[in-house]
Amino acid sequence: MRMISFFVKNYQFTLVVVLMIIVVSITTLFTMPRAEDPELNSPRYPIVAIYPGTSPKDMEELVVKPIEKKVSELEDLKKITTTIDDGVAVLDVEYKYGSDVEAKYQELVREVNALRPDLPEDIYSLEVKKVTPTDVNVLQMALVSENASDERLKYYAEELKEDLEKVKSLKKVDYWGVPEQIVRIDLKLDKIAQKKIPVNAIIGSVQSESANIPGGNIRAGNKTFNVKTSGKYGSLEEIKNTVVFNGNGTVVYLKDVADVAFNSEEQKHITRLNGHRAVLVTAAQKPGQNIAHTQKEYLPVIDAFAKQLPANIELIKNFDQADNVSRRLGGLGKDFLIAIGLVMITLIPLGWRASLIVMVAIPLSLGIGIVIMNALGYSLNQLSIVGLVVALGLLVDDSIVVVENIERWLREGKNKNIAVIDGTKQIVLAVIGCTATLIVAFVPLVFMPEAAGEFIRGLPMAVITSVFASMLVSLTVVPFLASKVLKTNHNPEGNIFLRGLKKLISGSYSKLLDHSLKRPVLSLVVAFAIFGASLLLFNVIGFRLFPTSEKPQFLINVNMPLQTNLEASDRMARYVEAELKNEKQVEYFTTNVGKGNPRIYYNVIPANDKPDLAQFLVQLHNDVGPVEKRKLIDRLRDRFMTVAGVKIEVKDFEQGPPIEAPVAIRITGDNLDTLRNLAAKAEQLLKTVQGAIYVKNEVGSIEVGY
Repeated sequence: MRMISFFVKNYQFTLVVVLMIIVVSITTLFTMPRAEDPELNSPRYPIVAIYPGTSPKDMEELVVKPIEKKVSELEDLKKITTTIDDGVAVLDVEYKYGSDVEAKYQELVREVNALRPDLPEDIYSLEVKKVTPTDVNVLQMALVSENASDERLKYYAEELKEDLEKVKSLKKVDYWGVPEQIVRIDLKLDKIAQKKIPVNAIIGSVQSESANIPGGNIRAGNKTFNVKTSGKYGSLEEIKNTVVFNGNGTVVYLKDVADVAFNSEEQKHITRLNGHRAVLVTAAQKPGQNIAHTQKEYLPVIDAFAKQLPANIELIKNFDQADNVSRRLGGLGKDFLIAIGLVMITLIPLGWRASLIVMVAIPLSLGIGIVIMNALGYSLNQLSIVGLVVALGLLVDDSIVVVENIERWLREGKNKNIAVIDGTKQIVLAVIGCTATLIVAFVPLVFMPEAAGEFIRGLPMAVITSVFASMLVSLTVVPFLASKVLKTNHNPEGNIFLRGLKKLISGSYSKLLDHSLKRPVLSLVVAFAIFGASLLLFNVIGFRLFPTSEKPQFLINVNMPLQTNLEASDRMARYVEAELKNEKQVEYFTTNVGKGNPRIYYNVIPANDKPDLAQFLVQLHNDVGPVEKRKLIDRLRDRFMTVAGVKIEVKDFEQGPPIEAPVAIRITGDNLDTLRNLAAKAEQLLKTVQGAIYVKNEVGSIEVGY
């Protein structure tokens, strides 16, 4: 209780504290980590094995089973989920949540590397990947051109990549959709046979010439010189002049027995923007960075690069996460102004001076809440912003109650200092109890386990810190402001608005309260009846742990029949493009054939190389709301459902940790034919379930979308 008197009587100290809170709050708001989504540190690691030309059965026997056997011996393992396609196997290794992410990754890499000698020698690659939240690209651009060569597009993509890599806040800058350049050597078998040169000798000669072996150093007097071997090839002419045979006074060069020329590797990933040929360039943000500051660093780089492009290549920045974050913060600012306006209106009966005090308390409470969140290691993201919006409706309660009670004491003719101090002390327990009740209501969300808890924790923490700050402000700063701002010569009945409000309450609410107190049993029955009726609303509004994203973007997945080649998938992708061009709400759509779109959403992992897959990132105009987006998605689903020979899924982005599907059923067993039969039966059964949209049947695993 002495705290209240201290802050009122020592006004110089209180004023300094208020100014310090304002400065620290503003500084924290602009410097704390800021991103669109919260960071998830899930102990989950995909092991990707690529073994070209291997059937799924052979891949399982030769590669997958040895790895699964070795990995299953590790501690704290939760589950291993394996997907096998022709020449590719992905083992999703998931540890128990709470495990040391970095230590488990190093352990898994060590065990897989130790197993490498026991696997086939000609495996193309075996890699343990780490799924980190900061791998999400905050920037996606397209170099668009219909007539520029692949070499020119690649050249400018590499130039842009090098420029963006100089931005300190960015990482993992990469480009997509252009085949890499290779040197193709076509052997002339007739000449090889004529000169009796073994093919292995030619291969060995090329490999040995391209090796870069350290040659050590030599000392000459007082100086030391490094010895450099021939090293890697520097030009196409050097490759042609490689000696492949030397004997009997005859020297045979590679150009004598082969055609050597530059070529492009087989295209496995086709990219377009709005139907036009394009190369995508993406960049992610380093952890702990403020995306608003990051944007200020990379925008000048992009603008300067765009001015250097030739006339037939256009740079389009179609995705920028910083713009989404700015819009969300703009929404918070709008809600803040609305809250200030509502306080001004609702506190008219207490007078404009009381309204002014409460309006000052709102930003102070939010500022202290943000400072505490930053100190606890939370960032400013979509969840914490939602928490601050929720807190706006709660944090004014304490200040309003305190100001109203002080006003009541002043209307009764009490001295200002007595009214401020004793009037606040009178309701201290009520303010603390109200704050404790609100905090307890959000505490269960703070302790929600695993990935779901880590994802949503920023929301309740924003509410808890802001409400706690509101209690401190209402018991310290508000009494201080009241002692300086409120008037002492009050009409005992209040101003005209307060007198009118009292008449309204006495004529309506007071009578209803009297009737309720006289008939307590009936009042309780009515209350429970209203509560029971409200429970029926769950059937109307539905229930889900995490809602769908409200961002104006979604995905379209085109799943062609197995063994479909890239050209056939591309033809179907062009059909989808033609349909999207007819939708006026669509601003950009990015086509990816043979691979998933680069990762731009935190819980969507891009698909690996698959010639029978095409994926579209569809972006709507910013003024398209969630309701309009839902109607567009439903319209496209109805349209694509009737396309034969392909499964086209229109999927909205969803909040929460990554999941396979809303419902995933796994059927285990040793007999593949039995698994196929059971999976087919389960698929047919699930298709009859109301609300099921997409039923995806991969032998032994069935996913259901809603």
